[in-house]
Amino acid sequence: MVSMLQIVFIVVIVGALAATVMLYLRGRGGSVSADAEFGTLNVTGVSPRPAAQGEQYVTITGTLVGPSVPGETIYGRFAWDVNQWPSAGDQIPVSYPPGKPQHWQIAHPGARPPLGSR
Repeated sequence: MVSMLQIVFIVVIVGALAATVMLYLRGRGGSVSADAEFGTLNVTGVSPRPAAQGEQYVTITGTLVGPSVPGETIYGRFAWDVNQWPSAGDQIPVSYPPGKPQHWQIAHPGARPPLGSR
């Protein structure tokens, strides 16, 4: 006979599994929503380019300028193709929810999903 504790345990496991699948389908980086604003990240700082080839981590600092954002200092860490390494002065297109520039997403051909996310 199935006890109440076993039923509760099964419900918790199924709920956790459903939440994990939803997060996986949504993706870690999310997606650009239909009402997203588009702006430009003016790169002011970037970590040094490593000697290794392939995808490596880069930290980028800059100022986001967009339709509703006059200038917001932001930074992020990305897996990046070394052959397309960014540099100070680059202008990179970004998107963000209206009024929330701190939740920006980068749109650059050198950017990759975070290492180990595949």
